[in-house]
Amino acid sequence: MRTTLARAAASGALVAGALTAVAASPATAVPAYSTGLVPAVQQAFGLTAEQAVARLDQERVAAAVEGPAKAAAGSSYGGSWFDPRSGRLVVALTDQSAAAAVRATGAETTTATRSAAELDRAKAAVDGLAAPAGVSGWRTDPRSGTVEVTVNTPGADVDAFLARAGAVAPVSVRSGQKPTTFAAGTVGGDPYYINGNVRCSIGFSVHGGFVSAGHCGGAGASVTGWDGSRIGNFAASQFPGDDMAYVPVGGGWWTVPVVLGWGAVSDQLVRGSNEAPVGASICRSGSTTHWHCGTVLAKNETVNYSQGAVYQMTKTSVCAEPGDSGGSFISGDQAQGVTSGGWGNCSSGGETWYQPVNEILGRYGLTLQTA
Repeated sequence: MRTTLARAAASGALVAGALTAVAASPATAVPAYSTGLVPAVQQAFGLTAEQAVARLDQERVAAAVEGPAKAAAGSSYGGSWFDPRSGRLVVALTDQSAAAAVRATGAETTTATRSAAELDRAKAAVDGLAAPAGVSGWRTDPRSGTVEVTVNTPGADVDAFLARAGAVAPVSVRSGQKPTTFAAGTVGGDPYYINGNVRCSIGFSVHGGFVSAGHCGGAGASVTGWDGSRIGNFAASQFPGDDMAYVPVGGGWWTVPVVLGWGAVSDQLVRGSNEAPVGASICRSGSTTHWHCGTVLAKNETVNYSQGAVYQMTKTSVCAEPGDSGGSFISGDQAQGVTSGGWGNCSSGGETWYQPVNEILGRYGLTLQTA
């Protein structure tokens, strides 16, 4: 199996045909979802085909509503998430006088103990503290109104960190696993290699190249494709702090707005990068474990890797393994982010974090390639 760019080179007729059909028929209605997405959501959540379509429809509406609902909430905005039971976006408010305006956008409302701005300031204060290895990370939790710290190994150093964090922010604590990045050594048939001996996965095509994870390689590192041919070099890379990178393509390689389904589903067209809300379904494509789906669990989480903290990450229930790093996270047909790291595997389960793609595009001044 091959990455998006490699598959485009090897199967140009298939990809070009799909893109030509879209471009040649502008008046034709765009399909609601790429072929294979509905079965993937069925499998991930134990739904019927009708229920899967209904959920995807509801999530699309929730993503569109989130911006206007946040604007309507104003300073009382305390966070938002998709509720699969009601099929609607839920917006937490510190001041219920804004509730009618928020509900007018199509969202439901609930009570927040602290505003999102307050929680963001509190988390920023915790971000300024040095965390021991026994702390996996921390994030804002709008449901509890706290900065939730995840601990993987209790100890005196962790207790000291929690005390310092509690002095600058409202803190809650949960137990969890230690996340690691998902790069891997050389294995035959892999999508792309960095300096000839590290494997990662392509994230999304942008005009002129592709984006991936920064921990895969530093600026200037050479990149070769699944067939050993030269792609180019990392033009930009950040890790830790962020986990993002940009690789311009050359040597006969080109870019297409496609995410590989690896035979589990059909290859998925990318039509934009509207951010999915917490609670929405999301799928990941990577070179080791291929295609897996789950839900968005949290946003703006700080992940404390052994190499250092990475900020403003999005947490998911999707599994991943070494070699999946840099690969695509997509919700419906909307690009979400590139795989950074996590814990567990795709046999027993786990959780994975991604670097949001819109932040990468903004940082490097890139334009996502879309169908």
